[in-house]
Amino acid sequence: MDGFILINKEVGETSNSVVQKAKKALKAKKVGHLGTLDPIAEGLLILAINKATKFSNYFLESDKSYEVKVKLGKSTDTDDSSGKVIFESDVDLSEKIIRKSLFSFIGESEQIPPFFSALKYKGKPLYKYAREGEYIEKPARKIFIKEINDYKYSNKVCSFKVYCTKGTYIRSLARDLGEKLKCGAHMTALRRVSQHNFNLSEAVNILEISKEKIVSIEAAFNNFKKIIINDEDAKKFTNGVKNIYNDNNDNLYRISNNEGIFLGIGQIKDKNLKHKQLV
Repeated sequence: MDGFILINKEVGETSNSVVQKAKKALKAKKVGHLGTLDPIAEGLLILAINKATKFSNYFLESDKSYEVKVKLGKSTDTDDSSGKVIFESDVDLSEKIIRKSLFSFIGESEQIPPFFSALKYKGKPLYKYAREGEYIEKPARKIFIKEINDYKYSNKVCSFKVYCTKGTYIRSLARDLGEKLKCGAHMTALRRVSQHNFNLSEAVNILEISKEKIVSIEAAFNNFKKIIINDEDAKKFTNGVKNIYNDNNDNLYRISNNEGIFLGIGQIKDKNLKHKQLV
């Protein structure tokens, strides 16, 4: 029972509570989520079960997409609707200016994470400091917003879909949009639609969780090409010994033995194949 389960998390649930429910339902030794969704957020939450937790980093590094709603005219201390209003203003801006400002975030930029986040300072999450009235500012981080589409604007609310790289905080995007427009803004709704090569349409409700819903570790990486190696090379591969492999493409691959057993993710570099992550 090793693999991944795609959950459609509901608003109000914490990511950790979903993990605990899955662990109990599956009677699994290890369960972890691959990217936090705040309680006010909903949508795709990928859970790694047992040995699949070893492959978590590939998901944490992956791109994501979200459906977002941002309310203009109010800023909050959490940058979303769960926080206290700290700034308020009248919004007297044309839709053209609002759209132009939002779309200006497409591409590479530096973003300061929100004060209320799970990022840690001296081993303690920032949100715990913030709840105690101490606001710790983390250095700005490079992010990349690939695309914004499905944009709509009505009653001071922008709704849109955003495609972005790891480490992007949509709450911070809402905050920065408000600052750019000088009117304040905060995020009111967030739904994660995709992550890695998975989509929300494939996800199930936490009550529908079962062993049959588990996606195998190998299937989760079907975007990688597959290489089948003989028994001798399989032994070298699992022992961390390089195999000469006549392939000029430096890339990641799914590696299986002659019996079709998935061994892990391998990398070819300078015509040498070596494991990156074993099952």
